[in-house]
Amino acid sequence: MSASEPDVELGPFSSPGAQATPWASALAVVGEAEVFWLSTVRPDGRPHVTPLLAFWSLGGMCFTTGAQERKARNLEHNQHCVLTTGANVLTGVDVVIEGLASVIEGRSEREQAVADFERKYGAHLTSPEGTWYGLGEAVVAGDVRLYRVAPTVGFAFGKLPTASQTRYRWSSQ
Repeated sequence: MSASEPDVELGPFSSPGAQATPWASALAVVGEAEVFWLSTVRPDGRPHVTPLLAFWSLGGMCFTTGAQERKARNLEHNQHCVLTTGANVLTGVDVVIEGLASVIEGRSEREQAVADFERKYGAHLTSPEGTWYGLGEAVVAGDVRLYRVAPTVGFAFGKLPTASQTRYRWSSQ
């Protein structure tokens, strides 16, 4: 799985004088964000959105879920999904990553992803007092599904004082 850099371009809905947000800056937003919103499509075509923990690993966005949760059932039917993050304020940068989700089956990949997951969320996952303590072990063991969203297109929306819309495109991975 490649961690290739996307092509970057400034979108037409940007303010005069705006500059494209470098991929490294968008990736920093992803790295600092605690909550993401996952959008999937139900088998009957209706949308489904849910908040979750997510992190960049294995060259894409990763998240966990139980096999019987709505998002897992949706992804079994349609792998296309979108992860979004940002702040509910008029400043800063919001990031959107679109792509195809697939379950990570290999134990070594799950171990690598869990290391990144635990590095990002720290005591929430690693401390006995943490809300999701033991989740990493369950992911490595394969008891909890680990998904990787292979990015196809992404956006960074810079807000006030200068609005910018940056598009990221990944070549086939």
